[in-house]
Amino acid sequence: MRQKLKLTGRRAGAFVLAAIMITALAYSWQAPVAEAEQAAASKTIKPGAAEGPPAWINDLAPISRRDWSYARAAHLLERAGFGGAPEEIQRLAKMTPQQAVNYLVDYESIENKLPPFQESGIFDAAMLEDVDRRYESFGDGIRAGYQGRAVYGVKANAGGVRRLQPVVDQSYYRLFAPRFEWNRAQVYLANRMLITNRPLEEKMWLFWHGHFANENRKVNEYRLLLQQYDTLRRLATANFREMLVAVSKDPAMLVYLDNRQNVKGHANENYAREILELFSLGVGNYTERDIKEAARAFTGWTNTGLKFTDRADLHDNGEKVFLGEKGNFNGEQIIDIILKQKACAEFITRKLYRFFVREEISPELNAQLAARLRESKYEFKPLLKTIFLSKDFYSPASYATQIKSPAQLIVSTWRKLGVKEAPGIPNFTELCASLGQEIGDPPNVKGWDGGRAWLNPSTMLQRANFARQLLLPSPEADGYAGRIIPERYRDADKEAEERDRMATMGQSMIASTAPTTAAQKINSAPDYDLKLGVRNGYLKAFARVKEVSRTPANINLTAIAKGSGLKTADDTVDYFLLRLLRPQAAEKDRAALIDFLKQQWGGAQINYDSAELEKSLRELAHLIMSMPEYQLT
Repeated sequence: MRQKLKLTGRRAGAFVLAAIMITALAYSWQAPVAEAEQAAASKTIKPGAAEGPPAWINDLAPISRRDWSYARAAHLLERAGFGGAPEEIQRLAKMTPQQAVNYLVDYESIENKLPPFQESGIFDAAMLEDVDRRYESFGDGIRAGYQGRAVYGVKANAGGVRRLQPVVDQSYYRLFAPRFEWNRAQVYLANRMLITNRPLEEKMWLFWHGHFANENRKVNEYRLLLQQYDTLRRLATANFREMLVAVSKDPAMLVYLDNRQNVKGHANENYAREILELFSLGVGNYTERDIKEAARAFTGWTNTGLKFTDRADLHDNGEKVFLGEKGNFNGEQIIDIILKQKACAEFITRKLYRFFVREEISPELNAQLAARLRESKYEFKPLLKTIFLSKDFYSPASYATQIKSPAQLIVSTWRKLGVKEAPGIPNFTELCASLGQEIGDPPNVKGWDGGRAWLNPSTMLQRANFARQLLLPSPEADGYAGRIIPERYRDADKEAEERDRMATMGQSMIASTAPTTAAQKINSAPDYDLKLGVRNGYLKAFARVKEVSRTPANINLTAIAKGSGLKTADDTVDYFLLRLLRPQAAEKDRAALIDFLKQQWGGAQINYDSAELEKSLRELAHLIMSMPEYQLT
């Protein structure tokens, strides 16, 4: 039977509280200009059967044409994509189940012209060359400056007070600028998920991003991450061997898991450990010796800038013993041996099932799915089609039982409300971070735990705030928190000027006791001002990185209602419940929503000439999005 989401407090109490909050507060919002949306009329939508019978649980047999319905097409689009408006769901519902699944899985034939990421141009030519030889610490850059070498294209001044200041400024610019640019890249990635004509491609990318987790906090190079994400998309539904090889050679992964330092005679085991534990087999299916031997096989795999480089001179050509096999293995041969293990297919099918279907999978069902993956030689499309067509996928254990991830919550909400471009309010980067899924920065190499871990008192409040900010943004909701100049940076130059004056007055004394060791020089205040360097680097990055839009979402619920032929409060509530919720709302909640609209309208009939209609419809949508059921997909 379906496992209902358990939240603290009774659902009715939460619903009433949300209603009180909405009616008690005076919202200020600006209705955006939007063209009328041609949505399917609510009276023509017949949801049909939703969750299947209990007998469907763990049954991989495909559902039949007579089992197909609007509700099940909506479920498929939610899980194999990010949901959609009624007309998108109707399109799938008119197909057979096989046609609908094939349409989503075999997406390569669908035209999908997405705009490329518009870079700010933060790197000068000299900085572009430094992507593969980044200074490992601030001290490395200062030492290079003392030696007269360029640091990210900048050299120290010839002499005088603070002669190393240009190097320090540039080092901090190199730290801040990619971080600011990554904030923009996250919005770009969100927009891809929103406007794509191939929803499964982006949903699979999101899965692989969590599986092959990579942290911008360490890499700090948006070009490497976007390049990696292009690879994950290109191979999203292809072959697992191709994916493992591509990720093992991916420059962002080589940087993140330190395989650049993995050389003959000094093997770095980080990547070898993670490919076994987190990417392919799971704990208990290998030994510590297997890790060490695999690390030797991956020696010499490094990157030159944005490109993979195989350094034969750094590769260990000695014999290795790995998972019971012996030979002079390289990285690709290690991957081939991994794929022979029974545990490999079972590991990846379990993760895919948890991402697309539900939290728990029986060993017996997983064994069936793993066998199908091995039969297809690790091609993913046959496995995905089996899952999406199966009765189990539409069973009570699977239907509307999955907690939405933050990305799923945000993007699916946009799509259901007819948003055509990722809005700036609320800002996607800040919002995802507050909800616990900052794209490009998972908590660690394990990725996000997902499931019930998405919800806690803080994230529940943030989810409610998201609905309010999206539907009823306040006029003062402006400014981009990631680009505001922190107070501690504003007066750093004045402080530095005073220190310069004091340093100049005592310059002869400083010269007589000048530091001689590298360690002393690094801490030599007259040569540079650290706080000023932070400020100068920050401000230069602030100036060079393009602004992120702060425009509200272009939503017009009045146009949606009119295009759907809605006439009464009952029609309107039923339509928006169907449009926004996957679980069926309780009758008492439906009745409360109808009463709410009647109070707002002063009657049961819609008045399309009313200036307050848009506001009331947005408040209705906010109420629905505040229901516990809205957290489920």
